[in-house]
Amino acid sequence: MISRRIFIRHGGLALVSLGFAPSFLTRTVDAAGVARRKVLVAIFQRGAVDGLNMVVPYAERDYYASRPTIAIPRPGSSDQSALDLDGFFAFHPRLARLRELYARRELAIVHACGSPDSTRSHFDAQDYMETGTPGRKSTPDGWLNRYLQAKHTEEHSTFRAVSLTQQLPRTLQGREAALAISQIGQFSIRGGDTMSASLESQYAGAADSVLGGTGREAFEAIRTMRAAMPQKYQPANGAQYPRSPFGQSMLQIGQLIKSDLGLEVAFAEVGGWDNHVNQGGATGQLATRLDDFAQGISALVADLGDRMDDVVILTMSEFGRAVAENGNRGTDHGHGNAMMAIGGAVKGGKVYGKWPGLGADQRYERRDLAVTTDFRDVFGEVVVRHLGISDPSPIFPGYAIRQTNFPGLL
Repeated sequence: MISRRIFIRHGGLALVSLGFAPSFLTRTVDAAGVARRKVLVAIFQRGAVDGLNMVVPYAERDYYASRPTIAIPRPGSSDQSALDLDGFFAFHPRLARLRELYARRELAIVHACGSPDSTRSHFDAQDYMETGTPGRKSTPDGWLNRYLQAKHTEEHSTFRAVSLTQQLPRTLQGREAALAISQIGQFSIRGGDTMSASLESQYAGAADSVLGGTGREAFEAIRTMRAAMPQKYQPANGAQYPRSPFGQSMLQIGQLIKSDLGLEVAFAEVGGWDNHVNQGGATGQLATRLDDFAQGISALVADLGDRMDDVVILTMSEFGRAVAENGNRGTDHGHGNAMMAIGGAVKGGKVYGKWPGLGADQRYERRDLAVTTDFRDVFGEVVVRHLGISDPSPIFPGYAIRQTNFPGLL
């Protein structure tokens, strides 16, 4: 029998080997069919994506002088050239699908965005971004969990916040319940309905002796998802999700949103951005990752169709890369970076933020893109103008969120 300490530590039922509901399940399940609501899809590019090759400042002479082998060619110069956005910035050629969203004014970019903290440690910078408290390692919960705490609603769905990851990310850890589900098809008990019914009777009764109704809630959650989601999901509008792990995460987020289970926050992550060696330019390691990234996001947007009026997709990475390429034809850890916001309500077709320049005297510590927009002002704008929080101060402790500092995405 699993001990009380283990149950309480994980906040729910966690018999992963038998396929039971994942941990962090503590809220009563509502019936399927919760009314549509605003949704945030947060995508973390773990490993520090090279924002200067993702959103290329091709009008900057110092960009090309600093990157002799990995710079993206100027728009129109070859079939591998950057895709012009506004006469100054351009997308990497593998982001053609996202450029279509930009042209439809559904995608906006915030460049030279990031943390005021100077760390170049992946671990620390990710922690600071996920907690929303740069420089403070003692923060007990994540900023998205604090959003869940601040947003009072009478309808509490077990599927209010879902991370398509093996473990609950730092940003969703805290007092409010959130689920970590790497595969929604595994959110069930293996062995068929007969075995499920038998195990439910035995296990739920044992769990009730430890946690009251939590055992029943876990199985009710399984039944709710099973009833709401077809076994063979057919994406709409010709959407074609990549078969990659990231593409399948996007597919499952689309399925969760369209199943009307009360989802408010979805989280996904994609790695492979820490390219110190042989990063490549228009082709190579970075290009391959960007292709998967763009395909997954564009498929989700197409699949959701008109539902994108209620959705904002927000991309982020812990920091950028150094302006100059290194001796291994890669890039080292930097500072400022680029974020993207996508949605029907997004004021897209624009690159936001004050551009600091790439001259040696304009760089942060004479090596990195400087930060001119605090990432918390981007998060804050989404929380206030999309998710409807009137007072965001509890979500970003120690930082004054002012609408005058919002980039203007929404």
